[in-house]
Amino acid sequence: MPLPDLSPETRHLIDGRLVESVSGARFPNINPATGDVLGTTADGTVTDLQAAIAAARRAFDATGWATDAALRARCLRQLHAGLVAEKEQLRSIVVREAGAPIALTPFMQVDDPIDMLEYWARKAETAVYEQPMADVSFLGRPQRRILRREAMGVVGAITPWNAPLLLNITKIGAALAAGCAVVLKPAPDTPWSATHLGRIATAATDLPPGVLNIVASSDPLVGEALVRDPRVDMVTFTGSTATGRRVMECGATTVKKVFLELGGKSAAIVLDDADLAAVLPGAAATCLHSGQGCAITTRWLVPRARYTEALGILRAAFGAWKYGDPEDPANLQGPQISARQQERVLASIERGRAEGARLLFGGDRPARRGFFVEPTLFVDVDPGSAIAQEEIFGPVCCVIPYENDDQAVSIANDSIYGLSGAVYSTDEQRALGVARRIRAGTISVNGGQWFHVDTPFGGYRQSGVGRENGEQGFEEHLQTKVIALPGVAGQG
Repeated sequence: MPLPDLSPETRHLIDGRLVESVSGARFPNINPATGDVLGTTADGTVTDLQAAIAAARRAFDATGWATDAALRARCLRQLHAGLVAEKEQLRSIVVREAGAPIALTPFMQVDDPIDMLEYWARKAETAVYEQPMADVSFLGRPQRRILRREAMGVVGAITPWNAPLLLNITKIGAALAAGCAVVLKPAPDTPWSATHLGRIATAATDLPPGVLNIVASSDPLVGEALVRDPRVDMVTFTGSTATGRRVMECGATTVKKVFLELGGKSAAIVLDDADLAAVLPGAAATCLHSGQGCAITTRWLVPRARYTEALGILRAAFGAWKYGDPEDPANLQGPQISARQQERVLASIERGRAEGARLLFGGDRPARRGFFVEPTLFVDVDPGSAIAQEEIFGPVCCVIPYENDDQAVSIANDSIYGLSGAVYSTDEQRALGVARRIRAGTISVNGGQWFHVDTPFGGYRQSGVGRENGEQGFEEHLQTKVIALPGVAGQG
Protein backbone atom coordinates (compact mmCIF):
# COMPACT_ATOMS: atom_id res chain seq x y z
CA MET A 1 0.00 0.00 0.00
CA PRO A 2 1.50 3.39 -0.96
CA LEU A 3 2.30 5.88 1.75
CA PRO A 4 -0.16 8.72 2.27
CA ASP A 5 0.76 12.26 1.30
CA LEU A 6 2.58 14.13 4.02
CA SER A 7 0.47 16.38 6.23
CA PRO A 8 2.72 16.91 9.23
CA GLU A 9 2.45 19.27 12.15
CA THR A 10 5.47 21.57 11.92
CA ARG A 11 4.98 23.88 14.92
CA HIS A 12 6.27 23.62 18.47
CA LEU A 13 4.11 22.43 21.35
CA ILE A 14 4.60 24.83 24.27
CA ASP A 15 2.31 25.05 27.30
CA GLY A 16 -0.50 23.18 25.57
CA ARG A 17 -0.47 25.30 22.39
CA LEU A 18 0.93 24.72 18.90
CA VAL A 19 3.04 27.77 18.11
CA GLU A 20 5.60 29.13 15.68
CA SER A 21 9.02 30.19 16.87
CA VAL A 22 9.18 33.67 18.41
CA SER A 23 11.66 34.56 15.65
CA GLY A 24 9.30 33.40 12.92
CA ALA A 25 12.18 31.43 11.41
CA ARG A 26 11.80 28.00 9.84
CA PHE A 27 14.32 25.41 8.62
CA PRO A 28 14.13 22.84 5.81
CA ASN A 29 13.44 19.13 6.29
CA ILE A 30 15.33 17.06 3.69
CA ASN A 31 14.37 13.69 2.23
CA PRO A 32 17.68 11.77 2.40
CA ALA A 33 16.60 9.34 -0.33
CA THR A 34 16.36 12.14 -2.89
CA GLY A 35 17.96 15.26 -1.43
CA ASP A 36 14.69 17.13 -1.99
CA VAL A 37 13.14 19.49 0.56
CA LEU A 38 10.04 17.94 2.12
CA GLY A 39 8.94 21.16 3.80
CA THR A 40 9.93 23.41 6.68
CA THR A 41 9.70 23.34 10.47
CA ALA A 42 9.48 26.08 13.09
CA ASP A 43 13.08 26.84 14.07
CA GLY A 44 13.19 27.08 17.82
CA THR A 45 15.39 29.54 19.70
CA VAL A 46 16.65 29.59 23.26
CA THR A 47 13.71 31.91 24.02
CA ASP A 48 11.25 29.26 22.79
CA LEU A 49 13.05 26.64 24.84
CA GLN A 50 12.93 28.76 27.98
CA ALA A 51 9.18 29.19 27.53
CA ALA A 52 8.81 25.41 27.25
CA ILE A 53 10.92 24.83 30.37
CA ALA A 54 8.88 27.40 32.31
CA ALA A 55 5.67 25.66 31.23
CA ALA A 56 7.00 22.26 32.26
CA ARG A 57 8.19 23.61 35.61
CA ARG A 58 4.79 25.15 36.28
CA ALA A 59 2.94 21.97 35.25
CA PHE A 60 5.07 19.83 37.53
CA ASP A 61 5.07 22.18 40.54
CA ALA A 62 1.53 23.56 40.42
CA THR A 63 -0.68 20.70 39.18
CA GLY A 64 -1.47 17.22 40.44
CA TRP A 65 0.18 15.51 37.48
CA ALA A 66 3.07 14.08 39.50
CA THR A 67 0.75 12.44 42.06
CA ASP A 68 -2.24 11.42 39.91
CA ALA A 69 -1.24 8.03 38.48
CA ALA A 70 -4.76 7.38 37.15
CA LEU A 71 -4.64 10.59 35.09
CA ARG A 72 -1.23 9.68 33.74
CA ALA A 73 -2.39 6.22 32.69
CA ARG A 74 -5.49 7.66 31.01
CA CYS A 75 -3.49 10.28 29.10
CA LEU A 76 -0.94 7.71 27.92
CA ARG A 77 -3.76 5.48 26.64
CA GLN A 78 -5.33 8.47 24.89
CA LEU A 79 -1.98 9.28 23.31
CA HIS A 80 -1.66 5.66 22.20
CA ALA A 81 -5.11 5.78 20.57
CA GLY A 82 -4.26 9.07 18.89
CA LEU A 83 -1.05 7.67 17.47
CA VAL A 84 -2.82 4.54 16.22
CA ALA A 85 -5.30 6.75 14.37
CA GLU A 86 -2.38 8.64 12.76
CA LYS A 87 -0.20 5.57 12.23
CA GLU A 88 0.02 5.78 8.44
CA GLN A 89 0.83 9.49 8.51
CA LEU A 90 3.57 8.75 11.05
CA ARG A 91 4.86 5.94 8.85
CA SER A 92 5.04 8.35 5.90
CA ILE A 93 6.91 10.89 8.05
CA VAL A 94 9.48 8.38 9.34
CA VAL A 95 10.18 6.82 5.93
CA ARG A 96 10.54 10.17 4.19
CA GLU A 97 12.41 12.27 6.72
CA ALA A 98 14.59 9.50 8.24
CA GLY A 99 15.02 7.38 5.11
CA ALA A 100 13.92 4.39 7.16
CA PRO A 101 13.06 1.35 5.00
CA ILE A 102 9.31 0.84 5.05
CA ALA A 103 9.90 -2.88 5.66
CA LEU A 104 11.40 -2.01 9.08
CA THR A 105 8.57 0.27 10.22
CA PRO A 106 6.25 -2.39 11.71
CA PHE A 107 8.64 -3.57 14.42
CA MET A 108 11.34 -0.94 14.77
CA GLN A 109 10.20 2.46 13.64
CA VAL A 110 6.41 2.87 13.92
CA ASP A 111 3.96 0.12 14.94
CA ASP A 112 5.77 -1.49 17.89
CA PRO A 113 6.96 1.87 19.27
CA ILE A 114 3.40 3.19 19.30
CA ASP A 115 2.22 0.14 21.22
CA MET A 116 4.90 0.74 23.84
CA LEU A 117 2.63 3.43 25.29
CA GLU A 118 0.29 0.71 26.61
CA TYR A 119 3.20 -0.65 28.66
CA TRP A 120 3.91 2.77 30.13
CA ALA A 121 0.22 3.31 30.93
CA ARG A 122 0.17 0.04 32.89
CA LYS A 123 3.42 0.95 34.61
CA ALA A 124 1.99 4.30 35.73
CA GLU A 125 -1.02 2.70 37.43
CA THR A 126 0.60 -0.44 38.86
CA ALA A 127 3.87 0.94 40.23
CA VAL A 128 4.24 0.99 44.03
CA TYR A 129 4.99 4.59 44.95
CA GLU A 130 4.88 4.23 48.74
CA GLN A 131 5.44 1.31 51.09
CA PRO A 132 6.43 0.71 54.72
CA MET A 133 9.93 -0.35 55.63
CA ALA A 134 10.76 -2.67 58.51
CA ASP A 135 10.57 -1.02 61.94
CA VAL A 136 13.90 -0.40 63.64
CA SER A 137 15.19 0.89 66.97
CA PHE A 138 17.21 4.08 67.46
CA LEU A 139 18.68 4.83 70.89
CA GLY A 140 16.33 2.28 72.34
CA ARG A 141 13.22 3.83 70.83
CA PRO A 142 11.12 2.19 68.09
CA GLN A 143 11.04 3.91 64.70
CA ARG A 144 8.71 3.56 61.73
CA ARG A 145 9.81 4.39 58.17
CA ILE A 146 8.05 4.93 54.87
CA LEU A 147 9.77 4.50 51.51
CA ARG A 148 8.41 6.81 48.81
CA ARG A 149 9.18 7.01 45.08
CA GLU A 150 8.47 10.42 43.60
CA ALA A 151 8.78 11.82 40.08
CA MET A 152 12.18 13.30 39.25
CA GLY A 153 10.67 16.59 38.05
CA VAL A 154 11.21 18.32 34.72
CA VAL A 155 12.94 16.06 32.17
CA GLY A 156 14.78 17.39 29.14
CA ALA A 157 14.77 14.75 26.39
CA ILE A 158 17.14 15.01 23.42
CA THR A 159 16.65 12.45 20.66
CA PRO A 160 18.57 11.37 17.52
CA TRP A 161 17.52 10.87 13.92
CA ASN A 162 18.08 7.16 13.31
CA ALA A 163 14.89 5.88 15.01
CA PRO A 164 13.13 9.16 15.77
CA LEU A 165 9.59 8.06 16.56
CA LEU A 166 10.78 5.06 18.58
CA LEU A 167 13.07 7.17 20.75
CA ASN A 168 10.65 10.07 21.13
CA ILE A 169 7.98 7.66 22.40
CA THR A 170 10.48 5.77 24.57
CA LYS A 171 11.57 8.92 26.35
CA ILE A 172 8.25 10.67 26.79
CA GLY A 173 6.46 7.41 27.67
CA ALA A 174 8.70 6.57 30.61
CA ALA A 175 8.93 10.14 31.87
CA LEU A 176 5.19 10.83 31.72
CA ALA A 177 4.38 7.47 33.32
CA ALA A 178 6.61 8.34 36.27
CA GLY A 179 4.91 11.71 36.73
CA CYS A 180 7.52 13.99 35.17
CA ALA A 181 6.94 16.95 32.88
CA VAL A 182 8.88 16.84 29.61
CA VAL A 183 10.62 19.16 27.19
CA LEU A 184 11.48 17.18 24.05
CA LYS A 185 14.15 18.49 21.67
CA PRO A 186 14.37 16.28 18.54
CA ALA A 187 17.23 16.03 16.06
CA PRO A 188 17.03 18.70 13.35
CA ASP A 189 17.26 15.98 10.66
CA THR A 190 13.94 14.41 11.76
CA PRO A 191 11.80 17.11 13.36
CA TRP A 192 8.35 15.98 12.23
CA SER A 193 8.54 12.65 14.08
CA ALA A 194 8.39 14.85 17.17
CA THR A 195 6.33 17.89 16.18
CA HIS A 196 3.52 15.70 14.80
CA LEU A 197 3.24 14.15 18.27
CA GLY A 198 2.40 17.63 19.50
CA ARG A 199 -0.67 17.83 17.28
CA ILE A 200 -1.87 14.43 18.47
CA ALA A 201 -1.23 15.24 22.13
CA THR A 202 -3.28 18.44 21.96
CA ALA A 203 -6.15 16.90 19.98
CA ALA A 204 -6.46 13.47 21.56
CA THR A 205 -5.41 13.68 25.22
CA ASP A 206 -6.22 15.32 28.55
CA LEU A 207 -2.57 16.17 29.18
CA PRO A 208 -2.46 19.32 31.32
CA PRO A 209 -0.81 22.26 29.54
CA GLY A 210 2.94 22.20 30.01
CA VAL A 211 3.27 18.53 30.88
CA LEU A 212 4.57 17.77 27.37
CA ASN A 213 6.47 20.38 25.36
CA ILE A 214 8.21 19.88 22.00
CA VAL A 215 10.69 22.36 20.55
CA ALA A 216 12.43 21.63 17.24
CA SER A 217 15.50 23.62 16.25
CA SER A 218 18.35 23.65 13.76
CA ASP A 219 20.62 25.19 16.42
CA PRO A 220 22.58 22.72 18.58
CA LEU A 221 22.99 25.40 21.25
CA VAL A 222 19.27 25.07 21.97
CA GLY A 223 19.91 21.52 23.16
CA GLU A 224 22.84 22.70 25.27
CA ALA A 225 20.66 25.36 26.90
CA LEU A 226 18.18 22.63 27.84
CA VAL A 227 20.94 20.65 29.55
CA ARG A 228 22.32 23.65 31.42
CA ASP A 229 19.02 25.10 32.68
CA PRO A 230 18.69 24.74 36.49
CA ARG A 231 14.91 24.30 36.19
CA VAL A 232 15.50 20.97 34.43
CA ASP A 233 15.98 18.14 36.94
CA MET A 234 17.08 15.39 34.56
CA VAL A 235 18.34 15.07 31.00
CA THR A 236 17.84 11.92 28.95
CA PHE A 237 19.97 11.84 25.81
CA THR A 238 20.46 9.32 23.01
CA GLY A 239 23.19 9.97 20.47
CA SER A 240 26.91 9.79 19.86
CA THR A 241 29.41 9.23 22.63
CA ALA A 242 31.18 12.48 21.73
CA THR A 243 27.99 14.49 22.20
CA GLY A 244 27.15 12.47 25.32
CA ARG A 245 30.39 13.60 26.92
CA ARG A 246 29.34 17.20 26.24
CA VAL A 247 25.89 16.59 27.72
CA MET A 248 27.48 15.15 30.86
CA GLU A 249 29.81 18.14 31.12
CA CYS A 250 26.99 20.66 30.74
CA GLY A 251 24.72 18.80 33.14
CA ALA A 252 27.43 18.89 35.79
CA THR A 253 27.04 22.66 36.14
CA THR A 254 23.75 22.09 37.98
CA VAL A 255 24.50 18.55 39.23
CA LYS A 256 21.39 17.24 37.52
CA LYS A 257 20.77 13.60 36.73
CA VAL A 258 21.99 12.64 33.25
CA PHE A 259 20.89 9.49 31.43
CA LEU A 260 22.99 8.65 28.38
CA GLU A 261 22.41 6.01 25.69
CA LEU A 262 25.41 6.35 23.42
CA GLY A 263 27.45 4.60 20.76
CA GLY A 264 28.50 1.04 20.16
CA LYS A 265 30.94 -1.13 18.24
CA SER A 266 29.28 -4.43 18.97
CA ALA A 267 30.94 -7.75 18.19
CA ALA A 268 29.37 -10.96 16.90
CA ILE A 269 31.47 -13.99 17.84
CA VAL A 270 31.01 -17.00 15.57
CA LEU A 271 32.43 -19.99 17.43
CA ASP A 272 34.30 -22.68 15.56
CA ASP A 273 31.46 -25.22 15.82
CA ALA A 274 28.82 -22.87 14.37
CA ASP A 275 26.89 -23.62 11.20
CA LEU A 276 28.54 -20.95 9.06
CA ALA A 277 26.11 -21.31 6.16
CA ALA A 278 23.20 -20.58 8.51
CA VAL A 279 24.85 -17.86 10.61
CA LEU A 280 27.11 -15.74 8.42
CA PRO A 281 24.53 -14.41 5.95
CA GLY A 282 23.20 -12.48 8.96
CA ALA A 283 26.33 -10.34 8.89
CA ALA A 284 24.81 -8.44 5.97
CA ALA A 285 22.26 -7.10 8.46
CA THR A 286 25.04 -4.73 9.48
CA CYS A 287 23.52 -2.71 6.63
CA LEU A 288 19.98 -2.58 8.09
CA HIS A 289 18.77 1.04 7.92
CA SER A 290 22.15 1.88 6.39
CA GLY A 291 23.99 0.75 9.52
CA GLN A 292 22.41 3.59 11.46
CA GLY A 293 21.81 1.72 14.70
CA CYS A 294 23.91 1.89 17.85
CA ALA A 295 23.42 -1.79 18.77
CA ILE A 296 24.15 -3.27 15.33
CA THR A 297 26.92 -5.89 15.36
CA THR A 298 29.49 -4.24 13.10
CA ARG A 299 32.49 -6.44 14.05
CA TRP A 300 32.21 -10.11 13.05
CA LEU A 301 34.77 -12.39 14.64
CA VAL A 302 35.27 -15.70 12.81
CA PRO A 303 37.62 -18.62 13.61
CA ARG A 304 40.83 -18.51 11.61
CA ALA A 305 40.59 -22.27 11.04
CA ARG A 306 37.42 -21.69 8.99
CA TYR A 307 38.29 -18.25 7.61
CA THR A 308 38.41 -19.05 3.90
CA GLU A 309 35.04 -20.82 4.09
CA ALA A 310 33.59 -17.88 6.02
CA LEU A 311 34.72 -15.26 3.53
CA GLY A 312 33.03 -17.03 0.64
CA ILE A 313 29.71 -17.06 2.48
CA LEU A 314 30.08 -13.43 3.57
CA ARG A 315 30.91 -12.21 0.07
CA ALA A 316 27.80 -13.91 -1.33
CA ALA A 317 25.61 -12.49 1.44
CA PHE A 318 26.69 -8.90 0.80
CA GLY A 319 26.34 -9.41 -2.92
CA ALA A 320 22.71 -10.47 -2.46
CA TRP A 321 21.82 -7.64 -0.08
CA LYS A 322 19.03 -5.35 -1.34
CA TYR A 323 19.26 -1.59 -0.89
CA GLY A 324 17.80 1.53 -2.44
CA ASP A 325 14.48 3.39 -2.28
CA PRO A 326 13.20 3.10 1.32
CA GLU A 327 9.61 3.08 0.05
CA ASP A 328 10.28 -0.24 -1.73
CA PRO A 329 9.49 -3.05 0.75
CA ALA A 330 12.19 -5.23 -0.85
CA ASN A 331 14.90 -2.94 0.51
CA LEU A 332 16.21 -3.13 4.07
CA GLN A 333 18.82 -0.42 3.51
CA GLY A 334 18.04 3.13 2.48
CA PRO A 335 20.19 6.28 2.48
CA GLN A 336 22.39 7.81 5.14
CA ILE A 337 20.50 10.57 6.91
CA SER A 338 22.37 13.47 5.28
CA ALA A 339 25.08 14.43 2.82
CA ARG A 340 27.37 15.15 5.78
CA GLN A 341 26.82 11.69 7.24
CA GLN A 342 27.34 10.12 3.81
CA GLU A 343 30.72 11.84 3.55
CA ARG A 344 31.69 10.73 7.06
CA VAL A 345 30.96 7.10 6.24
CA LEU A 346 32.88 7.28 2.95
CA ALA A 347 35.83 8.87 4.78
CA SER A 348 35.84 5.98 7.27
CA ILE A 349 35.90 3.51 4.36
CA GLU A 350 38.88 5.29 2.84
CA ARG A 351 40.62 5.17 6.20
CA GLY A 352 40.02 1.42 6.37
CA ARG A 353 41.67 0.98 2.98
CA ALA A 354 44.62 3.11 4.09
CA GLU A 355 45.01 1.01 7.23
CA GLY A 356 45.42 -2.13 5.13
CA ALA A 357 42.05 -3.83 5.58
CA ARG A 358 40.95 -5.75 2.48
CA LEU A 359 37.78 -4.47 0.83
CA LEU A 360 35.85 -7.55 -0.24
CA PHE A 361 32.65 -5.80 -1.35
CA GLY A 362 31.22 -2.30 -1.88
CA GLY A 363 32.90 0.74 -0.45
CA ASP A 364 31.60 3.48 -2.74
CA ARG A 365 28.64 5.75 -3.37
CA PRO A 366 26.20 4.38 -5.95
CA ALA A 367 25.27 6.38 -9.02
CA ARG A 368 21.87 7.53 -7.83
CA ARG A 369 20.18 10.46 -6.14
CA GLY A 370 20.19 10.70 -2.38
CA PHE A 371 22.77 10.04 0.30
CA PHE A 372 23.47 6.35 -0.30
CA VAL A 373 26.56 4.27 0.48
CA GLU A 374 27.08 0.77 -0.91
CA PRO A 375 26.95 -2.20 1.47
CA THR A 376 30.59 -2.54 2.47
CA LEU A 377 32.53 -5.58 3.66
CA PHE A 378 36.07 -5.31 5.04
CA VAL A 379 38.05 -8.46 5.88
CA ASP A 380 41.51 -9.07 7.37
CA VAL A 381 40.75 -6.21 9.75
CA ASP A 382 43.26 -5.40 12.50
CA PRO A 383 41.24 -5.36 15.78
CA GLY A 384 43.14 -2.26 16.90
CA SER A 385 42.53 -0.28 13.69
CA ALA A 386 40.26 2.74 13.48
CA ILE A 387 37.53 0.97 11.52
CA ALA A 388 37.46 -1.77 14.18
CA GLN A 389 37.40 0.68 17.08
CA GLU A 390 35.37 3.68 15.95
CA GLU A 391 31.60 3.76 15.46
CA ILE A 392 31.07 4.39 11.74
CA PHE A 393 27.24 4.45 11.78
CA GLY A 394 27.10 3.27 8.20
CA PRO A 395 26.69 0.02 6.21
CA VAL A 396 30.23 -1.16 6.97
CA CYS A 397 31.06 -4.61 8.37
CA CYS A 398 34.51 -5.50 9.71
CA VAL A 399 35.57 -9.18 9.72
CA ILE A 400 38.30 -10.15 12.19
CA PRO A 401 39.87 -13.62 12.45
CA TYR A 402 40.66 -15.15 15.85
CA GLU A 403 42.47 -18.23 17.14
CA ASN A 404 40.41 -19.43 20.15
CA ASP A 405 37.52 -18.49 22.44
CA ASP A 406 39.70 -16.52 24.84
CA GLN A 407 41.11 -14.38 22.06
CA ALA A 408 37.62 -13.80 20.62
CA VAL A 409 36.36 -12.54 24.00
CA SER A 410 39.43 -10.36 24.38
CA ILE A 411 38.89 -8.77 20.97
CA ALA A 412 35.18 -8.23 21.66
CA ASN A 413 35.98 -6.47 24.96
CA ASP A 414 38.81 -4.38 23.50
CA SER A 415 36.66 -1.30 22.94
CA ILE A 416 35.63 1.91 24.65
CA TYR A 417 32.07 0.73 24.02
CA GLY A 418 29.97 -2.02 25.55
CA LEU A 419 26.46 -1.76 24.18
CA SER A 420 25.54 -5.07 22.59
CA GLY A 421 26.88 -8.25 21.02
CA ALA A 422 26.12 -11.74 19.77
CA VAL A 423 27.44 -15.30 20.03
CA TYR A 424 26.76 -18.24 17.69
CA SER A 425 27.44 -21.92 18.39
CA THR A 426 25.75 -25.30 18.02
CA ASP A 427 26.44 -25.75 21.74
CA GLU A 428 24.10 -23.37 23.59
CA GLN A 429 25.86 -23.75 26.94
CA ARG A 430 29.21 -22.94 25.37
CA ALA A 431 27.68 -19.88 23.71
CA LEU A 432 26.14 -18.78 27.03
CA GLY A 433 29.52 -19.11 28.69
CA VAL A 434 31.07 -16.79 26.11
CA ALA A 435 28.11 -14.37 26.31
CA ARG A 436 28.57 -14.02 30.05
CA ARG A 437 32.17 -12.91 29.49
CA ILE A 438 31.33 -10.10 27.05
CA ARG A 439 31.19 -6.69 28.73
CA ALA A 440 28.04 -5.35 27.09
CA GLY A 441 24.47 -4.51 28.05
CA THR A 442 22.61 -6.84 25.68
CA ILE A 443 23.78 -10.10 24.11
CA SER A 444 22.01 -12.27 21.54
CA VAL A 445 22.77 -16.00 21.59
CA ASN A 446 22.03 -17.91 18.38
CA GLY A 447 19.75 -15.19 17.10
CA GLY A 448 17.77 -14.64 20.30
CA GLN A 449 16.08 -11.24 20.24
CA TRP A 450 16.18 -8.97 23.31
CA PHE A 451 14.42 -5.95 21.75
CA HIS A 452 11.22 -5.23 23.74
CA VAL A 453 9.78 -2.39 25.79
CA ASP A 454 10.34 -4.33 29.03
CA THR A 455 14.03 -4.97 28.28
CA PRO A 456 16.37 -2.59 30.13
CA PHE A 457 18.61 -1.24 27.37
CA GLY A 458 21.96 0.47 27.83
CA GLY A 459 25.65 -0.16 27.84
CA TYR A 460 28.90 -0.58 29.70
CA ARG A 461 31.80 1.86 29.58
CA GLN A 462 31.36 4.74 27.11
CA SER A 463 28.16 3.28 25.64
CA GLY A 464 26.21 5.15 28.27
CA VAL A 465 24.96 5.69 31.81
CA GLY A 466 21.75 4.07 33.06
CA ARG A 467 19.13 1.92 31.39
CA GLU A 468 16.16 2.76 29.16
CA ASN A 469 12.87 0.80 29.08
CA GLY A 470 11.64 -1.84 31.47
CA GLU A 471 11.45 -1.50 35.24
CA GLN A 472 14.96 -0.05 35.36
CA GLY A 473 14.06 2.60 32.76
CA PHE A 474 11.00 3.61 34.80
CA GLU A 475 13.11 3.85 37.96
CA GLU A 476 15.51 6.24 36.21
CA HIS A 477 12.74 8.87 36.39
CA LEU A 478 12.00 8.53 40.12
CA GLN A 479 13.54 9.98 43.25
CA THR A 480 13.72 8.04 46.53
CA LYS A 481 12.46 9.56 49.78
CA VAL A 482 12.37 8.04 53.26
CA ILE A 483 10.01 9.44 55.90
CA ALA A 484 10.64 8.46 59.54
CA LEU A 485 8.08 8.54 62.36
CA PRO A 486 8.20 7.51 66.03
CA GLY A 487 7.27 3.90 66.54
CA VAL A 488 4.72 2.53 68.96
CA ALA A 489 6.19 1.35 72.25
CA GLY A 490 6.12 -2.42 72.60
CA GLN A 491 6.03 -3.02 68.84
CA GLY A 492 8.79 -3.75 66.36
